[in-house]
Amino acid sequence: MKDKTKFTHIGRPKPGIATPVNLDVTRASTLLFAKSEDLYRTDIRGYGRHGSPLHDALEEAFNELENGAGTSLAPSGFAACTLAILSCVSAGDHLLVTDSIYGPTRNFCENFLKGLGVEAERYDPRIGAEIASFFKPNTIAIITESPGSLTFEIQDLPAIVKAAKTRDLKVIVDNTWSGGISYKPLNMGADISIHAATKYMGGHSDILFGAVISRTKDMAAKVAKTRKFLGYATSPDDAYQILRGFRTLHTRFEAQEKSAVQLADWLKTQSFVETVLHPALDCHPDHGLWKRDFTGGGCLFTVVMKPATTQQINAFIDGLELFGIGFSYGGFESVVIHCDPQLNRKFGDGFAGPLVRFGCGLEDIEDLKADIMQSAAQALNA
Repeated sequence: MKDKTKFTHIGRPKPGIATPVNLDVTRASTLLFAKSEDLYRTDIRGYGRHGSPLHDALEEAFNELENGAGTSLAPSGFAACTLAILSCVSAGDHLLVTDSIYGPTRNFCENFLKGLGVEAERYDPRIGAEIASFFKPNTIAIITESPGSLTFEIQDLPAIVKAAKTRDLKVIVDNTWSGGISYKPLNMGADISIHAATKYMGGHSDILFGAVISRTKDMAAKVAKTRKFLGYATSPDDAYQILRGFRTLHTRFEAQEKSAVQLADWLKTQSFVETVLHPALDCHPDHGLWKRDFTGGGCLFTVVMKPATTQQINAFIDGLELFGIGFSYGGFESVVIHCDPQLNRKFGDGFAGPLVRFGCGLEDIEDLKADIMQSAAQALNA
């Protein structure tokens, strides 16, 4: 059965007489028991923080999405990142972090974890099998993100996994860009796949949510235990909205993915553009890896502009009428940001010009092109 069909039907109540299509939302903190002795059972939920049948259905959907053995839900995408990491490290460990990682995750690894006695070291996202040269006796895990959410390097995940398995290191992948639709890291041997469900699964830019999906039951149990230690809980109303988002996930993703490829291909021909960083384009340096490991793209990509001042780039972004200026992506609306203020890299030779990241929503592609052209004509003399 295709995923598009699965997500239309998964996690729904069994039909009876006048059965609602969707599961009920259970709002509860205190859960009551008929017998005192049942309060301390470990095979049942004892408190609202531990979820509800609706949460169970959502976890099942994420497991189906990534072919996972177990999912732990988190109150945001970033919370999912920190949950996955904290499930793998302890004091004295060495952690390898891709240089292209999401900024808050990098900050967490290099600052917060340092206070816990964990050493975080960055590696070149294009290192592939040579990542073994970074291994130390106390290396415990590798954190990847493919593609990088600002600069869009594709990592050779099978090579990284193969190197990691020689030392039994855990491989964690931030898989938000693909929505779990066009990239399946657990199938390639990664131990954990992370999603900021805030994005594609939410779909309307009004929910914060995250998910940590594990390849094995042992890893899933470890993440679930860590989640309980941290006290992470997710609202049943938010869980309901995320599960509802799964119903239309493929339809929305396909439309936004198509728009992104068309817009990226068009932008590479414009006079104010130096190059476009979208792995689906054959001009991308990692296009071959993308074709091998991915079945499609995502709604997000970055443009390297021709040399321009910060004032010009800001004026160009400010002049756009259909692209909202804001972080995140995967909602119904197109968004744009200037990347340069948050770039923090140790590897690579830099870029010829400023970086502007576009996230495509559900608007008509010709309208998006026209919006870019009118703003470029005013701000960049294009």
